[in-house]
Amino acid sequence: MPNQLYIVDTTMRDGEQRAGLAFSVADKVACAKMMDQAGIDQIEAGTPSMGKEEQDAIYGMMQIRKHTRISAWNRMTESDLRASFSCRPDIIHIGVPVSDIQIHEKLRTTRTDVENRMKRCATLALEAGYIVTLGFEDASRANGAFLLHLAKQAFALGVRNIRYADTVGIAHPTKIAGDIAALAAIMPVECHAHNDLGMAVANSLESIKAGARYVDTTFLGIGERAGNCDFVQFVCVARTQFSLSVDTNGDAPYRLEEEVAHCLRLPGISFPVHQHKR
Repeated sequence: MPNQLYIVDTTMRDGEQRAGLAFSVADKVACAKMMDQAGIDQIEAGTPSMGKEEQDAIYGMMQIRKHTRISAWNRMTESDLRASFSCRPDIIHIGVPVSDIQIHEKLRTTRTDVENRMKRCATLALEAGYIVTLGFEDASRANGAFLLHLAKQAFALGVRNIRYADTVGIAHPTKIAGDIAALAAIMPVECHAHNDLGMAVANSLESIKAGARYVDTTFLGIGERAGNCDFVQFVCVARTQFSLSVDTNGDAPYRLEEEVAHCLRLPGISFPVHQHKR
């Protein structure tokens, strides 16, 4: 198991995909400042290809952060990467659909083409001087041998880490453990769990035991469909077993959640902040 565990907050990217949510530039920058002060290792700030407002938010986060690293999410296209380059984030994250159903039905292409596009985009970002991470989308439904092959290619290119995404939230701890352990034997792994079956926290904890070094969370567990791994639930369990980069002393996680929830609260939407003792 890793000596140090790092939190990747994706509230501003994946969390915003919860139905009815849309954060302003000011919201995002204010929340990023709170997360930076709390010691969150990385903030997945958004998708620059969405337009100027998203780019302004990422640029704003870059100006106020002191410790945390800011990452931008991209599809496997040069236009997405160029939009991210304009924001000058610390990390370029590239989503790579890896399950056959996504490759054939979403991209209408082949495994070979996905591999070639992955290499081309990662190389472009690396040559531009960025830290690069790759997100293996729908990894929990992907062919195991293909996952390992892509991981080896990513490692050879100089990619910092790969993200194992349970995109449709169907994985269970035994499945996660086997897949993460095999990938972690090749290079550093990040776990991105969805909560469709209520297993996001359990799967994220199991991923650490299997060798993952990075775990994605959102505040209040917000995200598309049933949401993502809940920050407070995760860190309050993980802090009893692992060393985390984020401040977990006392009620610090709860106070941070309250601050973020207050900042992001929108009319007509209620955020059930976790109950705890003061």
